Amino acid sequence: MPKIRVRSLSKVFGNNPTPALKLRDKGLKRPEILEKTGMTLGLSKIEFDVNEGELLVIMGLSGSGKSTLIRCLNRLIEPTEGSVEINGQDIVKLDNKGLLRFRRETFGMVFQHFALFPHRTVLENTEYGLEIQGVDKGSRAKKGLEALQLVGLEEWADAYPDQLSGGMQQRVGLSRALAADPDILLMDEAFSALDPLIRRDMQQELLDLQTRMKKTVIFITHDLDEALNLGDRIILLKDGEIVQEGSPEEILTHPANRYVERFIEGVDMTRILTANAAMTPARAIGYLNDGPRTVLHRMRENGMDRMLITTRERKLCGLVEADVLNEAVKRGDRRIQDLLITDLHKVSEDEPLNNLFPLFDERSYPIAVVDEQDRLKGVVVRGSLLAELAQAATVESGQKDNKQAQPEGEHIV
Repeated sequence: MPKIRVRSLSKVFGNNPTPALKLRDKGLKRPEILEKTGMTLGLSKIEFDVNEGELLVIMGLSGSGKSTLIRCLNRLIEPTEGSVEINGQDIVKLDNKGLLRFRRETFGMVFQHFALFPHRTVLENTEYGLEIQGVDKGSRAKKGLEALQLVGLEEWADAYPDQLSGGMQQRVGLSRALAADPDILLMDEAFSALDPLIRRDMQQELLDLQTRMKKTVIFITHDLDEALNLGDRIILLKDGEIVQEGSPEEILTHPANRYVERFIEGVDMTRILTANAAMTPARAIGYLNDGPRTVLHRMRENGMDRMLITTRERKLCGLVEADVLNEAVKRGDRRIQDLLITDLHKVSEDEPLNNLFPLFDERSYPIAVVDEQDRLKGVVVRGSLLAELAQAATVESGQKDNKQAQPEGEHIV
């Protein structure tokens, strides 16, 4: 079961949403509905799942509905129709008392503006949510300090917000959300008010925290680079509707329509595309307990002059070359362990493509793509990398050509 399950979620801003929904169901879009009814269709039939431990980014331009969506998830804004299930519980059906309790136990929220109390210390600000929950003073001080340690601010516990930089203040906001150990973090344009350098630092801070804590995070942004940097998956909104949903790589390589194409214009594709895009299965491999004759025979069958060697569980051991095996056969050797070249380059599937090319040297050995247990997933050879880089350049060039060909006066708004 997904951690969060959203189905048919819609929001109409207006006193009588029924006419707006009827027009929506007839195929009219937000501008026509506003013109005919005076009501704004904030969200329309939103559906998506979020798995536990996933960092989902919801992005779009101003007015796309992203902030409305995140506030419907915890009912700070009441949905007009649809369901929001958290761990199987539809929070749309909760009464006010049940909703308040559910929010306190489930959600932590971080806003664009830090919303810190100027008359409270950093620690007191961090403890605030626990104080509202009725946690005793000693316990909340302990949990508050632990949360400050997570964001590297424990030494500033007795300082006041006006003594901190903007980035530090946002860390306090994050620590306040983390102090109650919420199941789900909702982050609404959390880094948008920060300077670019501090913003990048905070993005890395969040990724580091996510590696350690494995929270379920929904992050709202209008910034494409931020979305690509943070998101396991991205949902792109336009006029209250989902335009495309997918991994950063899927959105960059297979934009759903012209709107998405224009949204991703100018992105350095080689920074985003990963080893997975250029990886191919190893055509044939040898096993560590094979003898030189066996591996040599397998090489000849497959027309290869070198071969990767793994254990039976596919854990990478090294590479062996045909001429070395021929000499071993002449000597009567029966083991290949001492014949292996082990100084191979290994990368994970999510290694950016532009980091791979410098790894090739005059030997042109393939780059092994491995998982966290060092098991072989595939290989990247120089030719496939060049092909993928060329494809990325073609996509970027096409985007630029399309942009130049676009009639004047047509803009994304």
